[in-house]
Amino acid sequence: MKERVATRIEPRERLIVALDLPSVEAAQAMVARLGDTVSFYKIGYQLAFAGGLAYVQTLAGAGKRVFLDLKLHDIGNTVAQGVKSVSRLGASFLTVHGYPQTMQAAVEAREPPLRILAVTVLTSYDNRDLKAAGYAASVPELAAERAEQAREIGVDGIVCSAEEAARLRAIVGTQLALVTPGIRPRGSDSGDQKRIMTPSAAIAAGADYLVVGRPILAAADPRAAAQAIIEEIAQQANKEE
Repeated sequence: MKERVATRIEPRERLIVALDLPSVEAAQAMVARLGDTVSFYKIGYQLAFAGGLAYVQTLAGAGKRVFLDLKLHDIGNTVAQGVKSVSRLGASFLTVHGYPQTMQAAVEAREPPLRILAVTVLTSYDNRDLKAAGYAASVPELAAERAEQAREIGVDGIVCSAEEAARLRAIVGTQLALVTPGIRPRGSDSGDQKRIMTPSAAIAAGADYLVVGRPILAAADPRAAAQAIIEEIAQQANKEE
């Protein structure tokens, strides 16, 4: 088996800080506080719809990487055109929902260096939520099915709970990136996440990138909080070498 790509990535680059903030000004202030400690940021709905799409280009121009978490899902042509537009922004990652037609359209429309990530099952969902949404499968079963489809279609990576990372790594192999939200340092409040894991446990399970928002954004010293997570990533990665 080939060595995972993530083993060649610096620990600092494996932390993605979620800029779940209400304005570009607030995001700029947080990025300034974090300084050179953080090199990778996620922009989701909240910031994207408050001027954050233009801010993608600003961050990329400053040498930062950007994960644009829009979870696209629509008819194939609409998804494809959206992906082409995002490709021009300078983002590194873009999420789409893990439905075959959606993934196929996104993969065919992407332009380097943009990489497409397929969302398997949201980390705020549990089996009861899936049943209420009409799914007969359990969370692990649905995540595995979507991971298999993502691999066959040629998606660049998947977004999954760290709880599913080990099982999904065995399914997708070594070349697809595993991006895991729902990361909570020991002692942190879980918030609205139902399937969470500590940074070191997520890395040990096979995650390549960890998405962390509130534990850093709400910290008295966000830079110190981010650095502590990076050090935990580095320690676990060293154990695996």
